[in-house]
Amino acid sequence: MRVDLFDFELPPERIALRPVHPRDSARLLVVPPSGDFVDRVVRDLTDYLLPGDALVVNDTRVIHARLSGRRLREDLVAQVEATLIERLDSCRWRALMRPAKKIHIGDLIRFGDDALVANVVDRGSAGEIILEFALSGEVLDAAIETIGAMPLPPYIAGKRAADAGDEADYQTVYAREPGAVAAPTAGLHFTPELIARIEDMGVGFHRVTLHVGAGTFLPVKSEDTATHKMHEEFARIEPDTARALNSVRDRGGRIVAVGTTVLRTLESAARSNGEIDPIAERTDIFITPGYRFRAVDLLLTNFHLPRSTLFMLVCAFSGVDRMKSAYAHAIAEDYRFYSYGDACLLSLAQP
Repeated sequence: MRVDLFDFELPPERIALRPVHPRDSARLLVVPPSGDFVDRVVRDLTDYLLPGDALVVNDTRVIHARLSGRRLREDLVAQVEATLIERLDSCRWRALMRPAKKIHIGDLIRFGDDALVANVVDRGSAGEIILEFALSGEVLDAAIETIGAMPLPPYIAGKRAADAGDEADYQTVYAREPGAVAAPTAGLHFTPELIARIEDMGVGFHRVTLHVGAGTFLPVKSEDTATHKMHEEFARIEPDTARALNSVRDRGGRIVAVGTTVLRTLESAARSNGEIDPIAERTDIFITPGYRFRAVDLLLTNFHLPRSTLFMLVCAFSGVDRMKSAYAHAIAEDYRFYSYGDACLLSLAQP
């Protein structure tokens, strides 16, 4: 499909630079398969769930992936910034560097107060570089957390620096598996109180893991979706979780995905009959209109960028015309967009 079919005009003032508090007071646009859209707030999510449903969240934890440092090359020194985007092994990370033109293979980079040192050992085809750190394993992880900063999305970081508020705001309340360089943002709306209400009404609360990569923010440069190369991310569903979700489906319950990362994880693991397998592997699933969904019945998600793979995904889920109308409604009604913005609850379009 042509990528320009997924374009729309978004006023810059609709981009949220801070979240609302409390988290579950964010607005919620309910998009049923047909009929009028409904304007609610996230804490009203319980009105749209049924006993026996399964709510599935992504428990990845955002790491301090943005590192400031100095590039050393003989007697030449330059200030640089690295954003870690993918762990390769115990001591090597794929990273984006700024300014990229100042980085060469063989350069030495010192981060923080020289407590963290890395060598540039390779350069990728998309402009990313490979950093090999002097530290490794858990010691390296601890140093990154101490020296690094929260990696806010570019449409926020371009307007303001990360601060102490983002340490809590840009992390879900159930985050526990370190490895993401971007938050699974639909989950940012949940509070412990809302989760307790959901469980009290007989809805299961289940966790999967997908470590969100920086590729989630990359623009689609192709003119046709068929030629776009999707980034890979690591996804995991434990055997107990897969069995529980399959049991929910067998009993007639619905699978409710909290965020596109959860949906992509479940669809990556689903067989043609909808049965979900346990997985621990990389996925590059790219969902566009025409895709037949196998595992997910409802999707809670934020509002996405024009021409993005995520907007393509929600159009595949609920229909292109339906989602364009929903986004037009959201813009007209002053909904807040992107990572710190409001949410929408989408129903799977009827086949």
